[in-house]
Amino acid sequence: MPRDSPAPGAADRSRQRRGLVLVAAHTLWLWLLLPPAAAITRGQVQPAPVAAVGLGAFALLYLALVAVPVADLAVRPALHHAGLALLALLGLAAAYAGAPEGWLALLLYVCSAGAVGLVRTGWGFGWVGGSVAAVLVIGTARRLPADDTAQVALITLLGGAMTLAFTRVARLVDELRRTQRELARTVVERERLRFAKDLHDLLGHTLSLVVVKAEVVRRLTPTDPGRAAAEAADIERIGRTALAEVREAVTGYREHGFGRELDNARSVLADVGITVTVRESGHPLDVEADDAFRWVLREGVTNVLRHSRASRCDIEVSADAERAVLTVRDDGVGGRPEPGNGLRGLTERIEQAGGTLHVGPARGGGLLLTARVPAVPQGTVTA
Repeated sequence: MPRDSPAPGAADRSRQRRGLVLVAAHTLWLWLLLPPAAAITRGQVQPAPVAAVGLGAFALLYLALVAVPVADLAVRPALHHAGLALLALLGLAAAYAGAPEGWLALLLYVCSAGAVGLVRTGWGFGWVGGSVAAVLVIGTARRLPADDTAQVALITLLGGAMTLAFTRVARLVDELRRTQRELARTVVERERLRFAKDLHDLLGHTLSLVVVKAEVVRRLTPTDPGRAAAEAADIERIGRTALAEVREAVTGYREHGFGRELDNARSVLADVGITVTVRESGHPLDVEADDAFRWVLREGVTNVLRHSRASRCDIEVSADAERAVLTVRDDGVGGRPEPGNGLRGLTERIEQAGGTLHVGPARGGGLLLTARVPAVPQGTVTA
């Protein structure tokens, strides 16, 4: 059984911490804003206070917008998109109105913020393309050197493409981690259900057998104490066997085969006065059929003991190169049993082995249980 994975809340908090550290380290990439800041300091941009406040607001807004997807912050998509629109307006205005020294590079940050924050791939490509087009249009309108404009446009295109690729990979990794956690939880749940089903099949039959034996002891004690003592010893044996089977179920190791289950069925049915007929024909059962039929016979005999009020039970098992068939027929009250936990568990086991299970009225009265399992080809290894 796999180890329990971390709780989703702890995983989300860990991701947010890593994201905030990444955003803090991301501030080093703001060095491209140094030329515009130097131009403001030298007084080349007027009014300088407005330009300084605008540049600072642009940088802070950029970091905030990057932090939303990277640190998985709880921000409404509409508010995030509004922030991207505001960043784009600030970047376009500054790139067009600012002095030539480096202001066109602001559109690189606009491009990256959109590539990180827009979830839909088509929107991301459109944002990157729009940013590159804005660089070319503003560079041409401001009559900047063609080499400088082309260089900034190329850097913006490469930066946007790399950001899109990095974001896509990061989202895929995050999705794989969530899928891994979900698969781990699913495996744990399936293992718990399997164990609960095994325990029900084991203890349901055994407790029914103990009850039957105890009734026999109660009836025989006044008239035949020796026989009653023997039956009591049999109850002790059954209890010890059940304890061993529970231990086998816990460890996932089973030695209790169909042949042993068949002997137990003969014994318990004969003890309560039910005539038993067993017919075996064909090939020996393979491992898959042996395990499946063991549970089917156990549940079938349990139903005969509990509900049938039968005086006779016929058990027949046959196997050939194509399939194995087990039938359990009684002459009791018959009818169509309600699909309780036992029958549902049997149906699941037989279906897992690729077979079918049918339970219904038998001809001439009583109940007929039939299980069919396809043969496993020789040389095939089953899990």
